[in-house]
Amino acid sequence: MTRPAASERTITVLQGDFAITDSPDEVLSTVLGSCVAVCLFDPVRRIGGMNHFLLPSRDGAAGDDIRYGAYAMELLVNGLLRQGADRTRLAAKVFGGASMNARLRDIGAMNGAFALKFLADEGIPCLSQSLGGTLARRIRFWPVTGQARQLLVPDQGEPAVPRERPAAPPRPAPDVTLF
Repeated sequence: MTRPAASERTITVLQGDFAITDSPDEVLSTVLGSCVAVCLFDPVRRIGGMNHFLLPSRDGAAGDDIRYGAYAMELLVNGLLRQGADRTRLAAKVFGGASMNARLRDIGAMNGAFALKFLADEGIPCLSQSLGGTLARRIRFWPVTGQARQLLVPDQGEPAVPRERPAAPPRPAPDVTLF
């Protein structure tokens, strides 16, 4: 396993957030279930960023809430352009979209489909993707180089609940004669 460089600083991208950097000493990191993270970078300008969105869009309404993919993507793309990235050089790597609960609708698949459609509609090539499945993912992304690493997080199943032992029946008090 590769250890981070002593000077490397990890920036955690939480749900509904995004980060952009051009520092070679910074790595962006997140953990995904049904959410999706899009990692965008400009290899010439050596800048990139990551978002982490929960839902593709607000049903029936436009919204400026970063929890939704449409807004999260706009913020990430526009933030990169404001810091000198060239739209024609942007490239993407997409992660997440797992089906975390078989009894619920597959939001992960909807998130992944949204991200890929957005990129195609905007003419941004998706160089790699890891979408779907049933496992969570830990993502590390180096925006300056565009390198990304994924670690699948094993399903821990239901947390073990320690079984209580039945209480021992009370012992009869010994016969004691006090004087």
